[in-house]
Amino acid sequence: MIFLRLFWEFFKTGLFAVGGGLATIPFLQEISARTNWFSLNELADMIAIAESTPGPIGVNTATYAGFLSSGLLGGIVATLGLICPALIIASVIANFMQKFRDNRIVKNVFYGLRPASMALISAAGLGVAKLALVDMEAFSSGCYIGMFDYRALALAAVVLVITNIKKLKLHPIAVIAFSAVVGIVFKLAG
Repeated sequence: MIFLRLFWEFFKTGLFAVGGGLATIPFLQEISARTNWFSLNELADMIAIAESTPGPIGVNTATYAGFLSSGLLGGIVATLGLICPALIIASVIANFMQKFRDNRIVKNVFYGLRPASMALISAAGLGVAKLALVDMEAFSSGCYIGMFDYRALALAAVVLVITNIKKLKLHPIAVIAFSAVVGIVFKLAG
């Protein structure tokens, strides 16, 4: 029964997460709250691992979430659930797209999907920032001084600056490796 539910939850995610892998994050947060298959902290780890490994982030997080909840078979089932809607929709659209490619309504639908995708990706980014940078327990208890993880905030600021310096031209793998090393140092330092 867990495998059927895993497939269904990730099928819905794959069907409605328009805009790519980052658009799946709000759905994953909702799955976490509803099913307790993984915690929000585990979700933050999933996102970090999915972003730093080859492949689409949505597929990587689905595989990881399925694995956490039900092992190897759970990872496979969740991944299949996530990609099935895209396969079905792409097959159907490919047959009709040639006919309706220049249709004004079709163009308007795709134009309307852009802001929706942007909103989902922005919500995901803010959710990840909140998980990584803010201690919500401190915030809800009224301790506003200790609500930020200042080391994580400093690392985010450094990465933001170095990735926007045109002369550096750092490869994303170098930034990921740098961040991983800093994260290990921070964790070991306490």
